[in-house]
Amino acid sequence: MGSDPHAPYELALQVRAEDIDQLNHVNNVVYLKWVQEVAIAHWEAAAPPEAQAELFWVVVRHEIDYRRPALREDGIIARTWVGAIEGRQFERHTELLRARDRALLAKVRTLWCPMAKATGRPTKVSEAVRGAFSTPT
Repeated sequence: MGSDPHAPYELALQVRAEDIDQLNHVNNVVYLKWVQEVAIAHWEAAAPPEAQAELFWVVVRHEIDYRRPALREDGIIARTWVGAIEGRQFERHTELLRARDRALLAKVRTLWCPMAKATGRPTKVSEAVRGAFSTPT
């Protein structure tokens, strides 16, 4: 495996002009885009190449608490780590932070399901992936 998948993984992002909505802050949908971007980056950094060749992940559920708005000039830190597993649903936590002061902008819990690239259907994962991308319950 690459980096420790249990350790929080961080990705720096920048607010773009097209992320701003009519309320002059980042649109809520962009927060979910960032959640997906950091999850994919974490998977690509930490999963073994053979798992990446065989699997992709789809979102089953997002739960998001918006705390503060992100603004046009903000740099963003997307911070993610793995959680529990139930059946084929893998929990992942994400915090979106304002880079300059690490103020919490949003807190997210997402459930992901592994899919086989060969069939496009939900699949079981190896014990190595299961152990690395979930915490003991």
